[in-house]
Amino acid sequence: MATSPCSSSGVSSSSSSGLGADAGLEIRTRSVEQTLVPLVSQITTLINHKDKPKRSDKTLQAIQRVGQAVNLAVGRFVTVGEAIANENHELKEEMSVACIEARRAGETIAQLTDVSSLDHPESDSHITIFTDKTGVVKAARLLLSSVTKVLVLADRIVIKQIITSRNKVLATMEQLEKVSSFQEFVQIFSQFGNEMVEFAHLTGDRQNDLKDEKKKARMAASRAVLEKCTMMLLTASKTCLRHPDCESARINKDGVFHRMRLALEQVIEIVTDSRPNGENEMAPISIYSGIKEFKNKVEGLRENLYFLSKENLSTMLEVILEHTEDFTDSAYTSHEHREHILELSKQAKMELEQLVSVWMQAQNQKTKDLMEDLEVAILKTCQCMNELKREVHSAATSLAADLLKYHMDHMVLKALKITGVEGNLEAVAEYTCKLSEQKEQLVEMCRLLRHVSGTEPLEITCIHAEDTFQVTGPQIISAAETLALHPSSKIAKENLEVFCEAWESQLSDMSLLLREINDVFEGRRGEKRVYLSLPRPGKHNANLKALKPVKLDTEEQAKIAKLGLELHLLTSDLDSETEKWEDQENEIVQHGQGMSSMAYSMYLFTRGEGLLKTTQDLFHQAEIFATEGTKLASALHALSDQVRDDDKPLLLLEAEKLISMCKQLQITAKASAQGKSATFTKVDACILKTRNVMTLLCQLLPLCCKLLRKNKAGNGCLKPAPPWKEDRIRTGTNARTPERRVDTFGIKSLENHVTNMTFLESK
Repeated sequence: MATSPCSSSGVSSSSSSGLGADAGLEIRTRSVEQTLVPLVSQITTLINHKDKPKRSDKTLQAIQRVGQAVNLAVGRFVTVGEAIANENHELKEEMSVACIEARRAGETIAQLTDVSSLDHPESDSHITIFTDKTGVVKAARLLLSSVTKVLVLADRIVIKQIITSRNKVLATMEQLEKVSSFQEFVQIFSQFGNEMVEFAHLTGDRQNDLKDEKKKARMAASRAVLEKCTMMLLTASKTCLRHPDCESARINKDGVFHRMRLALEQVIEIVTDSRPNGENEMAPISIYSGIKEFKNKVEGLRENLYFLSKENLSTMLEVILEHTEDFTDSAYTSHEHREHILELSKQAKMELEQLVSVWMQAQNQKTKDLMEDLEVAILKTCQCMNELKREVHSAATSLAADLLKYHMDHMVLKALKITGVEGNLEAVAEYTCKLSEQKEQLVEMCRLLRHVSGTEPLEITCIHAEDTFQVTGPQIISAAETLALHPSSKIAKENLEVFCEAWESQLSDMSLLLREINDVFEGRRGEKRVYLSLPRPGKHNANLKALKPVKLDTEEQAKIAKLGLELHLLTSDLDSETEKWEDQENEIVQHGQGMSSMAYSMYLFTRGEGLLKTTQDLFHQAEIFATEGTKLASALHALSDQVRDDDKPLLLLEAEKLISMCKQLQITAKASAQGKSATFTKVDACILKTRNVMTLLCQLLPLCCKLLRKNKAGNGCLKPAPPWKEDRIRTGTNARTPERRVDTFGIKSLENHVTNMTFLESK
C-alpha cells in the first residue's frame, strides 16, 4: 500500500523579537532544526541590536555588509530550492512560492540595512533598519517561514525515497511468496537483499535524524524486526520450497512475511507521522510515568492550591493502583511482593485522603499551621509513592533476573532440535508445550518490566521484546513440527536453528535491557543506545549461504578485557564532557554522543554482552563509528568559520587528526581476515583504534566548548559570510543518475547553503 509523504518538519517556535515562523509547520528532524539555527540566531541578533544615538562608520558598514550577505546567501539558497522544484514536479508549485517569498524577504532586508548614506542630508527620506524596525521584523519572519518551507519540502523528498524503497521491498516480497523453483527464488532473493540494504540505509539515517526519542526507539525496534526476519524469510522460504505440501512449513513462512509487512508499515507510520484510518496512537501508561505525573501534581500544590481538583488527583491515583493489579494478579509475583504492593496501595489512599483534607482547609484559611500541615501531607504522600515505585521495581526486576537465569541454558530449545531430528512427534509436542509455558512467563516479564522501565524508549524496547517472544514462540513450534515430519531435511534443521537463535538473541538482549532499567532507576548511566543496522554485511550472499558467525571465546575475551575497560572509561569521560555543553542540540555534541554509544556497545562486545553478537557485527559497528567521526570532523570545520582567526589553526589541526584516525579505522574494519588468529588480531586493532579516536574526542570536546564560550563572550563584531562554494550548486546539475540527483537535491544540500548564512557573530 503506497503512502503519500506528508509534511515532516516545520517551525512552531518564536523568539523574543517576534520571529515566529508559520505556526502550521513543526520541526520533527534535527537536520531541519540545525539548518535553521544559524539563520534564526543571527537575524535575531541583528534585530536586537542596540539603537544608539551615535553610530560609528564601522557599525554602519558592518550592518550593510550583513544585509548584503543575507541577500546573497538567500539568493544562492533559493537557486538550490528552484533546482529541487525542477527535479520534483509534484512539489514545484509549493517550492516556487516559498522560493519567491524567500528571495523577496532577502531583498527587503538588504534594502533596510542599506545605511551607508545615513549621514547625508538627501537620505532623510530613506527607510532603514533604524527607522522601520517593524519592517525588518516582518521581513525576517517571512524569510524564516519561507526558508523553513523550502527545507520542509526538501525533507518530503527524503520521505518519498523511504516510501519508494518500502514499496520496492513489498513488491519483491510478493514475488518471493509466489515462487515455485529454487532457481527463481535465488534470483529474486538476491534483488530483495539489495533492496533491504537500501531501505536499511535510508531508515537508519532517518532514525538518527528524528528529534522525538520515542519515535527513534520505535524505528529502532521495527528495523531490528526487519533485520532478524530477513534471515528467517530466507530459511522459511527454502523449507517451504523443499516441502511444498507441509502445512507447518507454510504456516512458518506466512508468519515471517506477515511480521515483516507489519514492521515495514510501522516504519512508514513513523516517517510520515500518520496512522492507518486516522487512528491516534494510544500508548499504555506505565506505573512509573503515572507516579511521576501524580507527584508533580501533588508537589504543585505548594505553588498553587487551586490549579486542579481533588477529583482529578483521586482519579490519577486510581489509575496507578489499577496498574499495580498487573503485579498483584500475576502468578509470577512472589507472595512477599504482592503483600507489600497491596499494603502500600492501601497506605497511598490514606495519605491522599489526609492530603485532600488539609488541602481543602488551606483553600479556605491559609494559616501558617495549615501550610505546615500541608507540607507534611505532601511529603508523606510522595514518600509513599516512592516506596510503591521501589516495590514494583523490585518485583519486576527480581522476577526478570530469576527467569533469565533459569532459561539461559536453553534446554527446551536443545530438546526440540534433538527430538525433531529424531522424528519423534510425541516428544516434540511435549517440548512445544514447555516452550509455550516459557513464552507466557517471558511475555509476562516484559509487561511488568515496561511498568518500571523509567523512560519512554525503554518502555518501547519492552513492548518490542514482548512482541518478539509472542511471535517467535509459535514460529519455533511450527519449525520444530516441520523438522519432526522431515527429520532428514537439512534445510528444515537449518530453519529451526535460525528461529532458535532469534529466541536466544532476544533472551540475551533482555539481560542488557534489565541492566539498563536498573541503571535508570539508580540514577546511573542507563540510556546508551546501540546503532542497529540491517541486514548485516555478509549475511545474505547471492549463493544464499550466510557467513558463519564468529564469537570471541573466553580466552580471547580475557586478552581484550583491559582494552575494553579503557574504552568503557573513555565513554564515561566523553559523556561527562557532552553534559557540560549548554546546547545539547549542537551538532558536535550529537555526533559525540552517538560515537560514545557505539564505543559503549563495542565495550560490551569485549565482555560477551550487548547487541553485537559476532565479530562481523563489531567490524560493521567500527565502520559506522568511523563514518560518524568523519561527520564530526565536518562539524569542526564549520565551527572553525565562527571562531577567531588565532584559534582556527588548532581546531583545523585536530579535525584533520580525527579524519586521519577514522580513515585508518575504516581501512582496518574493511580488511579481510581469514582464520581465528587473524580475526582476533583484527578485533584487537579495531578496538584499539576506536579507543584512540575516543581519546582524541575527550580532548576535542572541551576545546570546542571553550572556543564557543570564548566566541560568545566576544565583542559581537559583525563579520561577512564566508566565500560561497560554487561547486555545491554545480553538483546538482552534473548528477548522472536519478539516485545521485535525489541525493544531491536533498536536505543535506540545503544544509550546506544555509550554513553559509553564518554572517553575524552572536553577542
